[in-house]
Amino acid sequence: MQHLHRIAFFKDIADAALESFDHRCRWKRVEAGGIVVDFDDDTDEVYFIVAGQVRVLIRTPSGKEIILGDLAAGQFFGEMSAIDAVRRSANVSVLTNAELCIMPSDVFRDIIHKSPQACDKVLHLLAARIRELNARVTEQSVFDLKHRLYSELLRLSVPRIGHAGERVLSPPPFHHVLAARIGCRREQISRELTQMEKDGLARKTRGGLVILKPGELKFRIDNAMAEG
Repeated sequence: MQHLHRIAFFKDIADAALESFDHRCRWKRVEAGGIVVDFDDDTDEVYFIVAGQVRVLIRTPSGKEIILGDLAAGQFFGEMSAIDAVRRSANVSVLTNAELCIMPSDVFRDIIHKSPQACDKVLHLLAARIRELNARVTEQSVFDLKHRLYSELLRLSVPRIGHAGERVLSPPPFHHVLAARIGCRREQISRELTQMEKDGLARKTRGGLVILKPGELKFRIDNAMAEG
């Protein structure tokens, strides 16, 4: 039998007898490209990612995709339907081979009700997601495409080891993925990235997209917000 203590989310939960919930959960391996949850499903389980990476997105009737975010090992999804029993509001597909712990909604609620530690972690996660959503809504309302791209690149990048002051996206993001994240066309992303290279703000390398002057991007974003 698999154990909930294997899951990063539960490793520091000490105020609940998690072993009593182990047998009520299912564990599943899903290959890259598989669909875990589809929009408008009436399922209500919560999915904890043990290994791998998934993508949360909305697909419009016309086929356009809006990427809401990527989740990796240690994170979870599906909690909204477990809380309010409303149909799924997004699609979740697997980016890399993944292992998932599938927890029934009643088990999820039992743990939250019995463990203040688990409850606090869920509340903090929901608050963080709402804050990020607020930021994205503001960006869509105030920023032009260029500044939305700046913000997304800073969000997705990490400090570049051995190069103080630089950040990197590795592997480099596909242009259609960036377009789906900020709501534009792939061609517009290509044009803006080319301009960033000309301006000395970014550089493509074999292993990633390097943000050479993240401070300058942040300065431009702040100015655009002030003017908006």
